[in-house]
Amino acid sequence: MSSRLLGFSCLVATSVLLNGLWCSVSFAKNKSRTKTEAVSATLTPPYEAETRLIAIYKLIGAGQAREALPLAAELTKNFPTFQLGHLVYGDLLNMQTKPATKLGELPASLNKTANAVAWAELREESLQRVKALQDRPAPGTIPSQILGLTARNKHVIAVDASKSRLYVLENSDTGLKLVMDTYISVGKEGIGKYVQGDLKTPLGVYYVATPIDPKLLAPLYGGGALPINYPNPFDQRLGKSGSGIWLHGTMPGRYSRPVKATDGCVVMANPDLKKLMAIVAIKTTPVIIASKLQWVKPEQLLGERKQFESSLNNWRELKNSGQLDKLYSFYVSDFSAYGKSLSAWWTNNLKEIEKANKQPFQWRDVTTLSWHSEASDKSSNIMVVTYDEILPKHKHPVTKRQYWLQVGNQWKIFFEGIIAAS
Repeated sequence: MSSRLLGFSCLVATSVLLNGLWCSVSFAKNKSRTKTEAVSATLTPPYEAETRLIAIYKLIGAGQAREALPLAAELTKNFPTFQLGHLVYGDLLNMQTKPATKLGELPASLNKTANAVAWAELREESLQRVKALQDRPAPGTIPSQILGLTARNKHVIAVDASKSRLYVLENSDTGLKLVMDTYISVGKEGIGKYVQGDLKTPLGVYYVATPIDPKLLAPLYGGGALPINYPNPFDQRLGKSGSGIWLHGTMPGRYSRPVKATDGCVVMANPDLKKLMAIVAIKTTPVIIASKLQWVKPEQLLGERKQFESSLNNWRELKNSGQLDKLYSFYVSDFSAYGKSLSAWWTNNLKEIEKANKQPFQWRDVTTLSWHSEASDKSSNIMVVTYDEILPKHKHPVTKRQYWLQVGNQWKIFFEGIIAAS
């Protein structure tokens, strides 16, 4: 291998592939042939743009830039709007004639133009994709917010802004399984949305609302949109404002967008959005958006879950017994539900509570999700509880949601309301 080619492989591995991790691969000819064949074997159609891009990176890092060149050419042909693919292909072509000093190198005359900004965005996107690939969730781990799911929660969506990544976990009898893992873009000003127009993506626990048909959307939103319920009751309690936060696709002419590129939405490639829209269910699919997800073994959450369930079960027993004074103490004084204060809401719900006293309160399909305060947020920890309530003399249950707030060593309710009829 020429020193020029080896230099390029180590350059890309250093600037893109996490400080030369793949430069340590042996460059022996027999091993190179084996690795090339192994990579080719993994690229049997159908395969996606990112899978192919990563395979090209691996070849470059292994000192096989010449073998990577035809794969890059094919990538740009099959995905003509994938700008990152064109960047890598251009670098590979450029290296046939001269050494490069960095990924996506520009002539000096263009370094101060808009092209330099676009190139920097592509380099950042590239780094995020590879970092996420090398630091994938360990098998058997789940986001720490998932304390309890039921059969109706077929999937959970989790966004890790630090990795520009969206994960989808499938819920089955054997537990949660990671079934989708894709690159995403967030707000131009990052994360931690607080007010309308701040160009930030919100952080919290949300639910998917009714999808929006792409025919009703401007081309900017690509193949469709999955709205989420921002601002949720917790956001409203904190005085947050804004609306129209969606998971949506990319505009024509762009396969993906830069790491920070949206007005606050979470944006992904249209093929990924299509997959997502095909599997998620409205109102029952949680969407967790965190600055950085903590992946843990389910058993690590048992203590937190049991501690909260103690409060939840006490609340249920008091509702069944009709001990209204004690039940009332489970609600914070500044409780609010759809514009009603605690006193107004309580008066309106007394008849329901009295009925529950005559016929035991029944519920099913209880889902519990937690949200812990992030470093920039001084608010307390919360629990989001969703369940079906079976009311006396009602043919069908109603779906209710509660938001619990940790006040000292106690858990109290600051929102409770009907979400939808089952």
